Amino acid sequence: MKHIVIMSAVVVSLSGCGALPERLGLGKGSGADAPMTPAVAVPEATDVKETELAPVVTAPPPPPAARTAEALDTTTPEQRAAAAQPAEQGAQSLGTTVASLGSATEPGLWMKTPLVKSEIQGRVVNPATGKSSTVRLIPLDGPKTAGSRMSLSALRLIGASLTDLTPVEVSTGG
Repeated sequence: MKHIVIMSAVVVSLSGCGALPERLGLGKGSGADAPMTPAVAVPEATDVKETELAPVVTAPPPPPAARTAEALDTTTPEQRAAAAQPAEQGAQSLGTTVASLGSATEPGLWMKTPLVKSEIQGRVVNPATGKSSTVRLIPLDGPKTAGSRMSLSALRLIGASLTDLTPVEVSTGG
């Protein structure tokens, strides 16, 4: 009986989640089923396939027992060296955002940001250290002025604190 009551409570609590984006004012006017995308488009940007990102920005998940930044960062020294290479010619600036640590257990070099409308390969630069990294830029709902979340691996590579809010410059390309 106890299990039935608990399961019923879970079902009831989750039943309204489908309309949550509309309740929060996201996607307003287009219905709760409409996809939510940031209003800022990246000019001339194209989607990047996983295979194009794999050598530099992807990594295996950390082991379940990982508790330190070193253990959670599963990028290889070769990947970090490749990601730290100078930016391509013709990269387009997307702007500046304030980055905080995203999910420490989500592997790879990535940044979730409202500065992009579609997933693309990009570059982040920490002006305080001058260090940069190639990252996967992943769309994040919100105004262009909202903050961004960055992977543990990328924050470490650009010399940013894992506990601070770090202003970073974001551009297309790698």
